[in-house]
Amino acid sequence: MTYIVKPKFHHPSLPKNALGYTHRDYEGAISTLCAGCGHDSISGAIITACFELAIAPHRVAKLSGIGCSSKTPTYFLGQSHGFNSVHGRMPSVLTGANLANRDLIYLGVSGDGDSASIGLGQFAHALRRGIDMVYIVENNGVYGLTKGQFSATADRGSKSKRGVVNTDSSIDLVAMALQLGATFVARSFSGDKAQLVPLIKAAIEHKGAAFIDVISPCVAFNNHAGSTRSFDYVREHNIAVNKLDFLTGRDPITVDYAPGSLEIVEQHDGSRIALRKLAPNYDPHDRLRAMNYLQESAAAGEIVTGLLYVEDEADDLHENLNTVATPLNALGEKELCPGSAALDKINAGLR
Repeated sequence: MTYIVKPKFHHPSLPKNALGYTHRDYEGAISTLCAGCGHDSISGAIITACFELAIAPHRVAKLSGIGCSSKTPTYFLGQSHGFNSVHGRMPSVLTGANLANRDLIYLGVSGDGDSASIGLGQFAHALRRGIDMVYIVENNGVYGLTKGQFSATADRGSKSKRGVVNTDSSIDLVAMALQLGATFVARSFSGDKAQLVPLIKAAIEHKGAAFIDVISPCVAFNNHAGSTRSFDYVREHNIAVNKLDFLTGRDPITVDYAPGSLEIVEQHDGSRIALRKLAPNYDPHDRLRAMNYLQESAAAGEIVTGLLYVEDEADDLHENLNTVATPLNALGEKELCPGSAALDKINAGLR
């Protein structure tokens, strides 16, 4: 993989987070993707999210498969752990890494070709097993590395750059994630950083399988009239289900006031906000409603973005397998090989 290393020097007055890191400390190599590629905007959102959460870069393990999207981990978190797997196999590599060392933050980056075609089975099993991870698909509807053929997520009836009409039905990865049991499901647009950054921050803090599908137009092969993955189309048809923000842990501020009334609330930094309670029009805790809403919006030609579903108290794979609290890669020979007596006891319990 060809990449250009950024110079290490930076202005001494750059803002620092709680750990003393600057924004530059979360960057990677200089991108070699096409100028204006939506994937670079996603990399920028990941950098911002990790900086604002004050995550030590070495606590993150980033994994990917094959494709334009799978190149992007080179361009962010240059001081973190990284593994570029084979086509479509990122989820199984991430699963093994997570089981071996539960203390890391796992960030899987994939594409619509990598996850919705050759890796569809791996995608499905990783989500249904509830692995504690953030799974981001950079979705542009084409195979950018092989000159723009339709991917499995391309909408039926959409046109390629050469005018070919897609006659295959599309795979909606968000709908699949909801059906498969992912406990955090969201969709965003690479051109909407105000929405994408808090989604990534919330996904990182979520315990369990967090999935974010990010519509990311391919400027070379899928940003034209007739494409349903172009910048113009997504902006015109984007329906956000919620306005998002993410707050780091502090002592709770509680209020109790009636619907329709106004409440002035003082914040931790001394500022004051005025709250007017409105009736909620979308509940991200209702999985069935999220699935129905997604289908209803798709039938109307709308692309739903935002946090579609979240389960507040979710289990992960370690809890389901009842693994030990110590990371498996930190166990010694005594714990891993307890002797024949322990084996005999296990075998006796299976009779």
